[in-house]
Amino acid sequence: MNYPRIAPDIALDEKSDTPKVSDATSIAAADPNIDAREVKVKEVLKACDSKDLGALVRHATSKYGFVKDNVRRVAWQLLLGDRNSASRKKRESWSSLPPHKDEDQVQLDVDRSFVYYPNDENTAQIERRKHDLSYVIVDVLRKHPDLCYFQGYHDIVQVILLVFDDRNIAAYVASRMSLLRIRDFMLPSMTASISHLRLLPPILYTADRELYNHVQGAQPYFALAATLTMYAHDIQEYGDIARLFDFLISQEAVMSIYLYAAIILSRRAELLEVPQDDPQMQHFILSKLPQPLDLDALIARAVELYKAYPPTSLPFRAWANVSPYSVLKTTTEPQKIWSQTDEACMRNFTQHAAQVARQDARQKALSKAKYMAWAYRKPASAVGLAIVVGVFALWLGRNGNSNMFTRSPLFGTLAYKVLGVR
Repeated sequence: MNYPRIAPDIALDEKSDTPKVSDATSIAAADPNIDAREVKVKEVLKACDSKDLGALVRHATSKYGFVKDNVRRVAWQLLLGDRNSASRKKRESWSSLPPHKDEDQVQLDVDRSFVYYPNDENTAQIERRKHDLSYVIVDVLRKHPDLCYFQGYHDIVQVILLVFDDRNIAAYVASRMSLLRIRDFMLPSMTASISHLRLLPPILYTADRELYNHVQGAQPYFALAATLTMYAHDIQEYGDIARLFDFLISQEAVMSIYLYAAIILSRRAELLEVPQDDPQMQHFILSKLPQPLDLDALIARAVELYKAYPPTSLPFRAWANVSPYSVLKTTTEPQKIWSQTDEACMRNFTQHAAQVARQDARQKALSKAKYMAWAYRKPASAVGLAIVVGVFALWLGRNGNSNMFTRSPLFGTLAYKVLGVR
């Protein structure tokens, strides 16, 4: 049977006739002559053929994931909501489009790609891979010029390219991944990326108060490289990262944070041995993935954490502080994930970018005001001036228009001297 690469109509069927995810391993256990992986391949392809996304999610979560790349080529596109049959035809060329501002950095990263895998190809083959990788990344950026490239993006695209082994289809999948799941990381500033990390302490707080208290001196930036790149930067075995992508693509975006929480909890004993007043050593341990890496156990633990402590239940208003335009909130409902168009994703991106710009402008203005209050503690009029600036900064944060300073007769000079705004 020919399994389609694209699903034109997607419907989530929780009452699937597809065998339960435990069937593959239980069948193999009953008969040692049966390979559990081959059984699962048949189950996953059956779910793909019937477009049973509920079954695909369960298969992605259970042992072995989607098992093989030829299965992933079908399943990933279904899970990314590929409804337009775009990958059946050759994508339009980007060669005539204006260059993206980040292409120089792209080339630098491409030059140092494919370090760990594949490890069975010669130099000429690796160079071809690099050429295709550059092609795919530039395709995405030129067709979506508002997206900003970030270092580590090439690690994600590298995995996609190896799975599909076709740069035109890989470009389409990378585009969907970028718009649907990782666009927060492609905003002009890192503010949205940091908001992902801020969910990590509340998860630890609810799951293990003792461990939370012990490591709270280490800021959650230790998880940035892994979560930013869907762990592709940190995992060196191709089979492991491809299998992890099965899971991450099948889940809402916040699951990446729950996975990191599971990783931290798996190192509980090791972390508690580190003195509480040594945040540098804590940071070092927290920033490294455990070896060996038991992905199936970590995935199972992440799912347990998510079910026990869902995002909406987290303390410190952690979830309330997440932007409604963030992928953290636009991927919470399965039907919305698989039905989102590229245009809808870009609208969320644009609104999120404007919101972040206002937040950044407000933070910059408040920081300047605090500095003025400290630098000019005397006379009292200077303090009053800083307070006025602070109030104006709040207004600026809501309106996101720093040019109002220079257009205002009252604040024109003040903006230059106090806030450095021209």
